[in-house]
Amino acid sequence: MSSIINPAILEELQNLSRADYLSILVPLAIVGYVGWTSLQKDRRTVIEQKQERVFVVGASSGIGRQIALDYAARGAIVAIMGRRKVELETVGDECLSAGAPRAISIVGDFAVVDNVLKARNVIKKELGGLDTLIVSAGVSALQPLLTGVALAERDSNGDFTSDAPSREGIQQAQDVAARAMTSNYVGPLVTATTFIPMLELTSKAPAILLISSAAAIIPAPTRSLYCSTKGASLLLYQSLAIEHPKIQFSNIIAATVEGNFRAGAVDSGPVRESVTRALTRKYVSEVCVDAIDRGKRNVIIPGSYRVAHALYWIYPNLIHRLGRNKYNFT
Repeated sequence: MSSIINPAILEELQNLSRADYLSILVPLAIVGYVGWTSLQKDRRTVIEQKQERVFVVGASSGIGRQIALDYAARGAIVAIMGRRKVELETVGDECLSAGAPRAISIVGDFAVVDNVLKARNVIKKELGGLDTLIVSAGVSALQPLLTGVALAERDSNGDFTSDAPSREGIQQAQDVAARAMTSNYVGPLVTATTFIPMLELTSKAPAILLISSAAAIIPAPTRSLYCSTKGASLLLYQSLAIEHPKIQFSNIIAATVEGNFRAGAVDSGPVRESVTRALTRKYVSEVCVDAIDRGKRNVIIPGSYRVAHALYWIYPNLIHRLGRNKYNFT
């Protein structure tokens, strides 16, 4: 076992008392029980698959594209939105080929109010309303806040060379944070605000799904901006679920997913973690569709990350160590 687990982590685990183990296992058992009993009536008994009107935001690539294709294959009426016109139109054609009776492409930025209003007007005119809203857009951020974004320097011993970060560095941190916030929080906010009334008034079983991240619930080094902005949108949608009980809200909290999502990081940071065991877009899409069909509120994938989330509140030092190892942060 010591060859599998970092020796320092193994030593800390061996030092845990029986009470410590119980404090870990009991919450995990509760989490498992709640997850097992949270299934609701299958939504497909209310809305036929070939009548479902689905709007996927962030559909020009990645998970959003795959979700659009999977709904198209079920015969749903699909509307898609993204900033890249050529890629979006290609996805629209793919949706038609996959089986969608209609596929409407709407070019725009989901963080720009007028763009989202345009999308709402098109959907109202062309589809007469909406049943399912899926928010899959966002950006990554991959650098430590101080040394990576704010340009603070450390010496060979790991100590800061100055006690005063420069104005340039602080301004850069603010600018990068604003870009991350715009895509990871403001966009989901604008989209939900724009479409919630339409969903409630035009659908027999309205649903909203947010593609979130494990970074929203488990802090990690080099991911301070990403974690905080994804966490903000997750809590926004979880709160909206309470404010709008007529709508079924689902949140997919996923670990690393395959693809080039990190290439567009707002801080131009390098990828530090291994992506060899990343979740496939197809698998994540299937989980998303199933969550909407079966009314699952918060789905953490893979399942082992549920344990990590619970452990953070019980034994945070262990999660800190694992995070440093995963992201090669010293």
